[in-house]
Amino acid sequence: MEDAIRRIRSVADYQFGRGVGVKLFPKNVEIICSKRTGRIRYVYLKGERLVTLRPTDGLLSLSIAGAKRIVKRAKYRVTVQNDVAEFIIKGGDVFAKHVVRADKNIRPKDEVIVVDENDEVLAVGRAVLSGDEMEAFKSGVAVKVRRGLLEES
Repeated sequence: MEDAIRRIRSVADYQFGRGVGVKLFPKNVEIICSKRTGRIRYVYLKGERLVTLRPTDGLLSLSIAGAKRIVKRAKYRVTVQNDVAEFIIKGGDVFAKHVVRADKNIRPKDEVIVVDENDEVLAVGRAVLSGDEMEAFKSGVAVKVRRGLLEES
């Protein structure tokens, strides 16, 4: 169990920045492994899913609960205008014209946290554009939202 926690913390640190793993995964997390492969599949805290470990690349897909635990420390954040927050919390994609700020390290296909101008988590998803492109472009999808705040509550 200790080894599994250390492994998922390392993945979180790699993916979202140093120190995020400890913040995201306290010692009392529940780790669910695949029955078929024996690999880590899900991580829960008090019955709430924090992340899913993607079998394709070994990286994490955040849930809203997981994003809320690390939003203040994590890289890979996309800040959008407050007036589109209502659309995004329902699961709508983020368009480049609504992006206020985006982490410069974001690359296409990276896992990102979408926040409003008050730094409140709205959604989690996968980047379609790089961070620089999100800020520069005035059209097109910037983030494919996987789950909005209202979809998980």
